[in-house]
Amino acid sequence: MILVLWDIDRTLLYVGNIDRLVYRQVFREVVGRDAERLPERGTGVTMPLAVRELLSSNGVPDAEVGHLAQVIIDRLPGCLEQHREEMRLSGQIMPGAEAALKAVHESEGLVPSVLTGNLRASAEIKLATFSLLKYLDVSVGGFASDSPHRPALVGISQRRSESAYRHFFNCKNTVIIGDSLQDVHTGREGGAKVIGVASGTTSVHQLVEAGADRVMSDLMDVDHLQELIHELAELEGS
Repeated sequence: MILVLWDIDRTLLYVGNIDRLVYRQVFREVVGRDAERLPERGTGVTMPLAVRELLSSNGVPDAEVGHLAQVIIDRLPGCLEQHREEMRLSGQIMPGAEAALKAVHESEGLVPSVLTGNLRASAEIKLATFSLLKYLDVSVGGFASDSPHRPALVGISQRRSESAYRHFFNCKNTVIIGDSLQDVHTGREGGAKVIGVASGTTSVHQLVEAGADRVMSDLMDVDHLQELIHELAELEGS
């Protein structure tokens, strides 16, 4: 069996400015003023780290960052839920993503789940909004609500998958599919092969330079994607 861990934002779907709108709204509610600076787009940094950056870059005293970060994190999914209709209208499924998800989901021996910088609740809201949840076993995924350190999510997902599927998963049979440098670093440090997809803010060249094992420009060629997944697992198994 091969564990296939999908990144979400800019790999499977794009929510436009909704994430930034949510950051602004919750920051204003918690801190009592508008945020002048927001986290950088498309980096793949986990949400807890992005929230700490949001607070620090907007002049919140260090002594208050830890407490306020947790308050904001607790409110983010509920705020995102309020904007589901806007997300559906302004966002989109990335080209080829649904067909790729469906193909992996239906392929014998592949376990499709998620590894994301989103909190689990936020990830499920996004996937449900675009009717993609049915292609993924999110119960064995790795989320920012599990750890702010993204590479640690690989092992978390592997252990959950081993328990659920009674099969041992490690670097030899785990493949991450994602668009950012964080996805590549996560695989290299956490113990997984990485298929980079240049569908976000990171180019093919940058993904290759960062050490992605294979790179695709998008997810349109479903057959090729499946070939790469099996190829990488076979290379590790040889």
